[in-house]
Amino acid sequence: MKKGIHPKEYRLVAFKDMSNDHTFITRSGTQTRDTIEIDGVTYPLIKIEISNTSHPFYTGKMKLVDSAGRIDKFRNKYKKREEKSEAIPEVPVAEEPKSEETPDV
Repeated sequence: MKKGIHPKEYRLVAFKDMSNDHTFITRSGTQTRDTIEIDGVTYPLIKIEISNTSHPFYTGKMKLVDSAGRIDKFRNKYKKREEKSEAIPEVPVAEEPKSEETPDV
């Protein structure tokens, strides 16, 4: 195992699931500026988008978590392309002229 790559200081940190406001406390070496007070004790806060309390695998529910509006951004981005493709009229494809077959002599 390499020396000097693991953090020396582990401390109690609060992780907060932003999709359902579930908070849990565990040890971590991650640095953060945010703090939260739980039961009169102030902990460093790490915000997460999904945890075991909101992930469909653990909950058994197929719930769409779209905290950043990614789906709307995607639809708006490609909406312009779709409108352009609808505005372009379809040009009929000309049929190839039928070749006259010459009988074998």
